[in-house]
Amino acid sequence: MIFKLKVNGVAREVDVDDDTPLLWVLRDDLGLTGTKFGCGVAMCGACTVHIDDQPVRSCSLPITEATGEITTIELVQGAEAKAIQAAWIAHDVPQCGYCQSGQIMTAVALLREQPKPSDHDIDLAMNGNICRCATYVRIRAAIHDAANRLGATA
Repeated sequence: MIFKLKVNGVAREVDVDDDTPLLWVLRDDLGLTGTKFGCGVAMCGACTVHIDDQPVRSCSLPITEATGEITTIELVQGAEAKAIQAAWIAHDVPQCGYCQSGQIMTAVALLREQPKPSDHDIDLAMNGNICRCATYVRIRAAIHDAANRLGATA
């Protein structure tokens, strides 16, 4: 079946079964491999993308429900994304790096919704984004740093 998508600002068509998860369309059909497969049941967050600027777990979302503007880690942009990326580097967040695309996509969405998040806000937003290396303290510090960077430029 042919599906029309808008991914990273580009209109795309894919010919896949209607129960194909968005993750596999992105990775296998469109070659966007920055979004990772972790658990396959929307519990770990490695597969997080944005649909209409909202974080969504792509591993369990059938292509039939993937409506709206899809943004992947390959093209996440804006002040929040730049601040998160800079803070991630400054705080040496990644270790193995496997979860990072999902962590970053979720953190960017958080800062767009809540420019000055509290620890509680961060914990709620990032809940379910699993980091096998347990860099949660650095992730939280980096999100606070990114929020401060955004405040300094406002």
